[in-house]
Amino acid sequence: MFGVGLQFLFLLTCGVTLGQEDGSVRVVVLEGGEALFPVSINMGAERLLFDWRKVGPGGEVFQEVFMYDAGIHYNNGRSGQSPQFKGRVSHFPAELKHGNASIVISNTTATDRGNYTCYFPRLQPPQTFYFELDVDLHFKDRSGEDPAATPKPSVTTLTVDWALLHCEVPGASLNTKAEWQSGDGNRLEAEEKRVPEKDHDHVFISLSVNVTRTDLYRCVVSQEDIKHRVSAQTFVFISEKQKMECKECYSMLMVGITSFVLGAVNLAAVLALLVFAKCIKILHNKDSALKGEEEINLPSNGTNILVKMLQSCHCSQLSISVTSDVKVCEQPEFVCEDSLADPS
Repeated sequence: MFGVGLQFLFLLTCGVTLGQEDGSVRVVVLEGGEALFPVSINMGAERLLFDWRKVGPGGEVFQEVFMYDAGIHYNNGRSGQSPQFKGRVSHFPAELKHGNASIVISNTTATDRGNYTCYFPRLQPPQTFYFELDVDLHFKDRSGEDPAATPKPSVTTLTVDWALLHCEVPGASLNTKAEWQSGDGNRLEAEEKRVPEKDHDHVFISLSVNVTRTDLYRCVVSQEDIKHRVSAQTFVFISEKQKMECKECYSMLMVGITSFVLGAVNLAAVLALLVFAKCIKILHNKDSALKGEEEINLPSNGTNILVKMLQSCHCSQLSISVTSDVKVCEQPEFVCEDSLADPS
């Protein structure tokens, strides 16, 4: 009895609740850790039979975990243990005489979750102790253990200098999250597209991001429900010279855009001035140009041509037909200074 008292004291000191017949004891363990199922009876157990099983909600036997029968058990030659538990279950031989029938399941996985019983059929009356095991999972690659795990992504670098990185995830589950991360693990703002696949249970994910500095970049794919995470990475080197060249290209592009916008504004202003002075007339014709009038496309430097024409010509009326392009009719009524000269 003194040994049993010590065993109870040890279990209570460790914060462990003993198995009960009238209720289920919940055991929580980190994935990969050891799960202790504590059972102690008020007599020696070395000559007894006790059977640990993983059971379903209705008590049906799913798997044989550990059976001990008067010194013969699964770890010394007895057959019948479920393959999932082979080599992972141990007991306390030296403590059997104190009634300790506890077991330890090592290297716990998500598939170990569930309900367990410890059954003593030869006790009078027979006794059964109940447990529930919960394995607290952490993120890792579960491609080989869970069919719902999303495949590993693939990454490519689309540009050499000002790098555009692209990540593709085919066959992703609907709850899959994908993101680009920098070398220090910070999330990067990226453009994401999701396209449903034929089975409608999976999607094709594409993720693009622009990066501007040398670093190791990762495309990380995660599934919260099964704690699945895979990634692919690529190293990008961007020199200071490339940064300056890209900044210059950007500046030139902005100057070009600004010049184009200002030119368009100037042209619009000149046309508005001519309309206001009743020197030209704007005709809106969506279908076709006016009959009998030969159309001439207004060139890109139309502003300069109109200014020069106004300087040299006294126009009474100039018709402009606006279809898809701005067009000038060939038969306006205007008198140029050159035409006033003596024909002889």
